[in-house]
Amino acid sequence: METKTKPSEKKLYDYQVRDLDAIFNYLNEAPEDTNLLYQLPTGGGKTVVFSEIARRYIGLRGKKVVVLTHRIELSVQTSKMLTGFGVSNRVINSETKTLEDQNQYDCFVAMVETLNNRLQEDQIALENIGLVIIDEAHYNSFRKLFKFFKHAVVLGVTATPLSSNIKLPMKDHYKKLIIGASIAELIDRGYLARAELYARNVSLKSLKLGINGDYTVKSSDAFYGNTGMLNQLKDTYEEIAAGTKTLIFNNGISTSKYVYETFKKAGYPVRHLDNKNTASERREILSWFAETPDAILTSVSILTTGFDEPSVETIILNRATRSLTLYFQMIGRGSRVVRNKNTFKVIDMGNNIARFGPWDSPMNWQDIFHFPDYYLENIKNDEDIERDFSYDMPPQLKARFAKSKTLTFDIKAAYKEVFSRGLKSKTVLENSIEQHATLCYENAKDIYEARMLIKLLQEDISYRVKTYSYCIMNNTKNYKEWLEEDYQRKLRLKLAQLFSKQ
Repeated sequence: METKTKPSEKKLYDYQVRDLDAIFNYLNEAPEDTNLLYQLPTGGGKTVVFSEIARRYIGLRGKKVVVLTHRIELSVQTSKMLTGFGVSNRVINSETKTLEDQNQYDCFVAMVETLNNRLQEDQIALENIGLVIIDEAHYNSFRKLFKFFKHAVVLGVTATPLSSNIKLPMKDHYKKLIIGASIAELIDRGYLARAELYARNVSLKSLKLGINGDYTVKSSDAFYGNTGMLNQLKDTYEEIAAGTKTLIFNNGISTSKYVYETFKKAGYPVRHLDNKNTASERREILSWFAETPDAILTSVSILTTGFDEPSVETIILNRATRSLTLYFQMIGRGSRVVRNKNTFKVIDMGNNIARFGPWDSPMNWQDIFHFPDYYLENIKNDEDIERDFSYDMPPQLKARFAKSKTLTFDIKAAYKEVFSRGLKSKTVLENSIEQHATLCYENAKDIYEARMLIKLLQEDISYRVKTYSYCIMNNTKNYKEWLEEDYQRKLRLKLAQLFSKQ
């Protein structure tokens, strides 16, 4: 596959020029075999920057450049960008068996596995390579190629300078990290859309961690594929994002197909996409998604890189992850600015915002790069996240209790009050039960309807019991289950007493 066009001018933004100058200032002082890492957020134009780096390097040093990617789509996109910068380049793909014409090109673009196979088998030998650019450098598959370019400068480019493998930290392979513009800066200057963040509190106690440190597909499918979570997803979409072009990320193919069926049954324009779709099916689905204003596309992580659809208005994280990189990649798919779009919605169904912080919050990338173990060890765990949950009664439920003036009860504040007065801690739950009983009594015509209302309060009851158990520092599973059963028994008894007085 060849790409040869006449040189053309590409305009760079000032923050990109600033980063280019910083990179070349370092390279001018560093030895020829140095390894340098460059960080720039998704949507900041990493491909634009390293294409200009390639063009400038070739002109200054008279040596050739290799660009490594991990997917064929990225190789094709990168080749087109390089061509736009006037860099004569060739893609080394599975059909490339020899490179007899390599003198005609200043740059080569290749997938890691393809190039590694050709070099290992001595089918090709790249000559006069002075710079190796690694796109999405946080992946570790690139390391196997370092031995073939011992005398070249290696420039890694990533939005998140945190290795995908904790045992292979990036600081061991890159001597310096250069930080580009932050997400907040790019938003303030109009280069990225501003995210409107919405989070649903979700108890993730049934999810299991795999050997890679993230939640397993099996446990995620079991949790997110159940009817309760599917209905909550649909209800949340209808409440916050109905009618918007929506991209839904899932952790398993089964979940994504269940999501597809759920939205299709509700009458929404929806398609499903995973890595088992053929190339032609993928093109057709993505074309449909681009052309349909209110389209919903549910997928597994296949669209986290190499996919750019600026018209996306809503991102739904229908999964939990402990991967900082994946968190930024998923949200970044909605951050492109286009005409009539300078904001987008993010709906989090996996406590990810609570775990990593808001998408545009400041990140100390230097500390994360130099001390990755410390950062990973201090990521919020699920129990700590759930401890900070606050329950907000949904609007439709509030309407069901419209006759009552007070719908909430602050367990933490009540506990502090009880503790300060030297009363027994169980007084907190007694007062909470009384408030719940009053709610049901005021909004039911008889005890039978009141008992039905108790079922509607199940989520609120669970939240109150869990908060109370944290307050008294006894939050074992068995204790909380017993406490919840006891709470409901006493609530039914209290209701009976209220109606007996009528």
